[in-house]
Amino acid sequence: MASHRFRVVSGSENEAFCSKRAKICLGVFLGLLVLVAVAVVLGILLGRRSPKHQQWDGKGSTANFREIVLGRCYTYTQLVHPELSTDCRKIEKAFINAFISKDPCSATEEDYVPLLKLGDQTVPCDKTVFWSKTKELAHQYTWVQREMFTLENTLLGYIADDLSWCGDADSSEINHESCPSRRNCSSNFVSVFWNLLSKRFAENACGMVQVLLNGSISNAFDKNSTFGRVEVHSLQPTKVHTLQAWVVQDIGKTPRDTCSGSSLNDLKLILSRRNIKFTCQENYR
Repeated sequence: MASHRFRVVSGSENEAFCSKRAKICLGVFLGLLVLVAVAVVLGILLGRRSPKHQQWDGKGSTANFREIVLGRCYTYTQLVHPELSTDCRKIEKAFINAFISKDPCSATEEDYVPLLKLGDQTVPCDKTVFWSKTKELAHQYTWVQREMFTLENTLLGYIADDLSWCGDADSSEINHESCPSRRNCSSNFVSVFWNLLSKRFAENACGMVQVLLNGSISNAFDKNSTFGRVEVHSLQPTKVHTLQAWVVQDIGKTPRDTCSGSSLNDLKLILSRRNIKFTCQENYR
């Protein structure tokens, strides 16, 4: 009988091959699973850090808005008017809470009530100065006459001067991309803030008040300016007895409006109806 050798094929080789393939498949599967998980987490984090905001016409919130608000508050209360006692941390928090996580076109005066209570300030009688298209000049004036106050010389006006801010209804972050301009909506948070602050500033004025107007333009008194729309109509006849207008002319240039001009006559008429005396003088710069 022929001798035959039979080789018993062990199942261990097949099992090793299958086991190796299974491990590779499992490794690939787990790798893909990890990648998907990482992508989801990153998507969530990036979505939180960079929320998609509606694009508005105005510039976005001022960079480092929180820090600027807090820094200006400390500067004002410790250096400019150290006699004013207020909690700057609460001021900063109330300012942010006024607009954060809200539709930037749905601002109301009520949004700023907590902030205004914290920043309540009394301007002495005969020390109030309004301006219209003469901001730089008005601030030069109050820099020399330190006892006088424009709106920007008050705490909240000082803090917010030249800043921009808004939030978004779907985000708890400050919107630094873009904010609504007046063209988008009149109820944006910056416009409502300044209208409200201007109104209260005028309502609290007493004695004789002053306004600096620009005689180098055709309408020194502009009915559409903040002074023309808000402040002059908010003066209280029981508190204010006289408004002194200064029409500022540029030396070497032909005046375009004067104390006897039509726009100043409009201002005089508004004041006479409110039983507030009007006086006017021209000055040169």
